[in-house]
Amino acid sequence: MDTLGNIYRNLVDAGELHADDAQLAVLPEFERIRAALNTPVKKSLFRKASEPPQGLYLWGGVGRGKSMLMDFFVQHLGDIPARRVHFHAFMQEIHTAMHEVRKSGVEDAIAPVARDVAASVRLLAFDEMQISDITDAMIVGRLFQALFEDGVVVVTTSNRVPDELYKNGLNRDLFLPFIALIKEKMNVIELASPKDYRQDRLAGQPVYFTPINGAARLTMDSVWDDLAGGAGTPLILKVKGRDVELSAFRNGVARAGFHDLCGKPLGPADFLAVAEAVKVLMIDGIPALSRDNFNEAKRFVTLIDALYEARVRLICSAAAKPEMLYLEGEGTFEFERTASRLREMGSEGWGT
Repeated sequence: MDTLGNIYRNLVDAGELHADDAQLAVLPEFERIRAALNTPVKKSLFRKASEPPQGLYLWGGVGRGKSMLMDFFVQHLGDIPARRVHFHAFMQEIHTAMHEVRKSGVEDAIAPVARDVAASVRLLAFDEMQISDITDAMIVGRLFQALFEDGVVVVTTSNRVPDELYKNGLNRDLFLPFIALIKEKMNVIELASPKDYRQDRLAGQPVYFTPINGAARLTMDSVWDDLAGGAGTPLILKVKGRDVELSAFRNGVARAGFHDLCGKPLGPADFLAVAEAVKVLMIDGIPALSRDNFNEAKRFVTLIDALYEARVRLICSAAAKPEMLYLEGEGTFEFERTASRLREMGSEGWGT
């Protein structure tokens, strides 16, 4: 079986990948896990089964290729039972499964849910591990302890070092054992590439398309295909008991319609959660704003503020240029700052 390093170099030679020394440097970690999982387990009455290999916590800046390496790794696992899933989506599934289990009267729902997960996979590959919801923070420690005890290997990407997970979160002291567990069960490695490939793909390219028409839609579709690299799946964020849904998500890129975000009674906490969860947000169909849709306009202003402060890359289609979006009605003066931010967020190099 060829090594991941050799496969990577062959793809570079074929022009399908760009050579990156930082990516090559972390491939032995993926290879270590792949080789261990491909080693047949010899059962014996007199010998304890071998311990599963250490997992991997790969962190680094946005656009460095973490998700690409994860896809590359999973694609070359062969017959190893594995699942690649976004961390938020996985935790949403866990909450749903725990809710169903509790209907049967089970007090500790984590144990049977963890057993079900462990029965289906030997490896879990997570994209974008981050904790922003207290309900997640309170269960991940026991959940992952159970998964590790059942021999599941975890590989994850993150933009943060483990010590910064759930930073400043409520009751964070209860979360700290999970950070210690990560360090015990997973090798923590930085992907220190100086190159931001996502920014490179956007360099010199427009990110604000007007007017809203078929051409804008096709262009947005093309940008999605380039950045996300495939079909997306819905991402549901839990915020204070509410569900905030983004219709498509993949590799840190999310896409939603204007009315999905601003036509619903969402507030600052919801938009902060969106800004925390995604690195690029594509918004389709921003309409002309006025007193007729004042509430939607206010939410849009709040959303842009959250994205701006989090340095999220924004790509959108709109009815008019930023300065012409909101021309009459209460709030036009305040919208001048939003228009300015939209211009800045569309400039080359913004978000780096």
